[in-house]
Amino acid sequence: MKFTHTATVAAPRAKVWAQVMDVPAAARCVPGVASVRASGNGKYQGTLAVQVGPVRLVLDGDLAITARDETAGTASLRAEAKDSRVGGAIHATMNLALAEKGGETELRIDSDLAVMGRLGEFGQPVIKRKADQLMRDFAECLARQASAR
Repeated sequence: MKFTHTATVAAPRAKVWAQVMDVPAAARCVPGVASVRASGNGKYQGTLAVQVGPVRLVLDGDLAITARDETAGTASLRAEAKDSRVGGAIHATMNLALAEKGGETELRIDSDLAVMGRLGEFGQPVIKRKADQLMRDFAECLARQASAR
């Protein structure tokens, strides 16, 4: 499944870049993230607890920053996680792009998400609604953090 999310953050691009590249801090803006810890070389391990449809998932997995270009304001990430209780896994690639527009920053995230096992039974509309909600919450939190700094 492919998703594109955009959000405007009322802060300069350099400030937003610093926020999103600080993965543990940025993860605090994702509802349900229980933990994130660095494992070296732009790699992280973490846990996300999230309600999708009628089922509560606890996804344990890895996130890696696979490319970053601060000058262009772009980065690529790869995430893999599984829920052993429900029986399923996700694999995602995300491309981030930041563009400054009049003192604000437009954040664009293009995601390609593969859902395996029982998690795939939820269907695209349910997963899209959850992804949209998580992105809105993430962007609102980033905006609050940017104005607080």
